[in-house]
Amino acid sequence: MNPSEVLRIVDAIHRDKRIAKEIVFVGVEAAITAAARRQYGEEAVVKIRVDRDTGEITGTCNDEPIATAEIAERIGAQSAKQVMILKIREAERDAIFEENLSQIDQLVSGTINKIEGGAVIVSLPGVEAVLPRAERIPGESFRVGDRIRAIVTDVRKNASRVKVILSRTRPIFVQKLFEQEIPEIQDAIIEVKGVSREPGYRTKIAVYSSDPRIDSVGACIGIRGNRIKNVTDELNNERIDVVPWSTDLQVYIPNALKPADIEEVILCSMLGRAIILVKQDNRSLAIGRKGQNVRLASRLVGWDIEIMTREDLEELLEKAVEGYKLIEGITTDIADRLVGEGFLSFDDLSIIEPDDLVQIGDISIDQANAIIERAEEFAQREEELKNQSKANSENESESENESENETVS
Repeated sequence: MNPSEVLRIVDAIHRDKRIAKEIVFVGVEAAITAAARRQYGEEAVVKIRVDRDTGEITGTCNDEPIATAEIAERIGAQSAKQVMILKIREAERDAIFEENLSQIDQLVSGTINKIEGGAVIVSLPGVEAVLPRAERIPGESFRVGDRIRAIVTDVRKNASRVKVILSRTRPIFVQKLFEQEIPEIQDAIIEVKGVSREPGYRTKIAVYSSDPRIDSVGACIGIRGNRIKNVTDELNNERIDVVPWSTDLQVYIPNALKPADIEEVILCSMLGRAIILVKQDNRSLAIGRKGQNVRLASRLVGWDIEIMTREDLEELLEKAVEGYKLIEGITTDIADRLVGEGFLSFDDLSIIEPDDLVQIGDISIDQANAIIERAEEFAQREEELKNQSKANSENESESENESENETVS
């Protein structure tokens, strides 16, 4: 290759492949370097430079000038082109990787190309993406040719290709759908403050507007639910609770537990726990089916939430005080203070910070450590009794089934 031929090859590949000339020049240098090493030995320190303006090739081997023209002529244009193609493919892969890396946690739309073993292959601009079975909403089905929206969760280099991973189960997917469907969220008039989700079943999303004239919940739902319907349709009819966000947990937690009515919120800041008092006829509604309502509300507000009636709480408080008094060093006064801070079991007491216990009980650090150690022992004993009781119950159930089978026989 003479200098003019080098420039012609670089320019042709630059125009055809839309690859930066610098990357092509690097490919030429790599091709000549590889040929020189074959001639001078793999241990040789070979440096090749192609002038970007003239195409002239210069180089050294172990800091001594070498006849690069002969080497370039020997490898020929075809060999150099093969090396450059590899470099170009790497450059294309890197460009696609960088482009899609910026799409992580963003909403993308594509067309389904095929479905393989539950994984959905989606055609996106310039790349194919994979929606794994585990990232699909339970119960949803697709066909080849369907349009689909999803969140980009990961981008990986896979040999000469780029692998893009999608998800439709992450909470952020719901948030991005709201941002796309609700103009007030797009315009930052309404802000999404949090999302908790159990894909395919239920989502809670907290919204807020600093403008008191804006009904953030109403704007998200729309007249007769026309706005939120587009989101629920995309989520395979997943139930969505839109709740107003507040800095005041006494307000925010009851909002998050809707549609249940709350009597009182007791915050136990040391444990990050909120005890929610409800009437008996509201207890199951607050907890939700299989605990779903309270579980989602807890994730949304970032506090552990326990639902109980006032009678439940009084019984628990009395039991905790009596139990704590079994531990040497805990007086009735200290026990009352502990339950007042929300420590309602040996398990709670076993995780208290010694410094906090010193402050609550007005005791020494050694006394605090001894109390915590004893609480751990009681908690472990209770857990063992609970497991034993469960095992006995299961054994009794199996015995009853066997007896019934023998009777039938």
